[in-house]
Amino acid sequence: MNDFDLYSATVDHYLAPIKSHLDDDGVTEVMVNKFDDIYIERDGQIIKTDAKFADDEAYVAAVNNILQFTGKSLTDDNPLIDSRLPNGSRVHVARPPCARFGTVMTIRKFNTTTLDIDWLIHLGSLTAVANEYLQIAVRAERNLLVAGGTSSGKTSLLNALSSFIPEGERIVVIEDSAELQLQQDHVVSMESKPPDRFGRGAVGIRELFRSSLRLRPDRIIIGEVRGGEALDMIQAMTSGHGGSMGTLHANNPYDALNRLETMALMSKVELPLHALRSQVSSALDVLVQMSRHMGGKRMLTQITEVEPLGDDGKYRLRDIFTMKPDPDDKKNMQLTWTGQRSIYADQLRPAERDMVTDRTRGIFDLS
Repeated sequence: MNDFDLYSATVDHYLAPIKSHLDDDGVTEVMVNKFDDIYIERDGQIIKTDAKFADDEAYVAAVNNILQFTGKSLTDDNPLIDSRLPNGSRVHVARPPCARFGTVMTIRKFNTTTLDIDWLIHLGSLTAVANEYLQIAVRAERNLLVAGGTSSGKTSLLNALSSFIPEGERIVVIEDSAELQLQQDHVVSMESKPPDRFGRGAVGIRELFRSSLRLRPDRIIIGEVRGGEALDMIQAMTSGHGGSMGTLHANNPYDALNRLETMALMSKVELPLHALRSQVSSALDVLVQMSRHMGGKRMLTQITEVEPLGDDGKYRLRDIFTMKPDPDDKKNMQLTWTGQRSIYADQLRPAERDMVTDRTRGIFDLS
């Protein structure tokens, strides 16, 4: 039995009390607050289960045995750990004193089924006209960020959008914890590396991003922008690396730009605020907002283009799609074209112009 099979068998043994939920394709997350206090997320709803470990000792033993196969261990000096199960599911564990009432474990399951755009439209997460706009934007090498809260569907949408990248382009994917499942043939996947128990050897997203620029990428995709690498990304976007994509946590497009600005300042590079904002507005083309609604439904709620910085030094945005009441059912909201013409309409190449149909003709105004 090789190490992988041994690890898989160990996981199956120690996580037997929650294995049925881990094997259930309808469950997206398993949350263990205590040995007998276990919740799952299904269809966006958090549900308490009857599952439980024998006792706290058995639960902690399960956690420790899972971690040891990835060379990690919970200690007083290291009470927060990120790890991964053999199937790719992401595990986060917190122990006292950070977790006040005992060890907490959350398992974000690895989705083996890739959600494509057609399926997102079927689910009602995306409209056909917005899909066509985004497809043209990706093909036209617009730099795009997907913003949203935790578990709002950012990664699923980014994964689906990546399918619009033409075959033959070299894509470098940078992630803190591998989740994206790109379908193209020419993909280089890079993942950050935590330090060892002596605090040595860490490789962060920023170092990976700098390395990616030397790998001759056509496109760079960052799973999540969360720190000083934001400045490197902005500068790369303004120096010829068009069509880059990523996600970040933000509640609306303005917040996304402000967060990106704040993260860029974390790079400790001295840069005047006006110059930084000018670079941000020049680098980013399209902001896509994802939101999680009542009942757990994840929806694309806004698509906004970034205009050049205003004379007052403030960001200017142009909403292309926003949520408005459904004309046929006022109780429901739907993603609707605002009537605004795209800033990039005049920059489309013949290949992208040929993709415009009657649905998006007004957006790109090719008459």
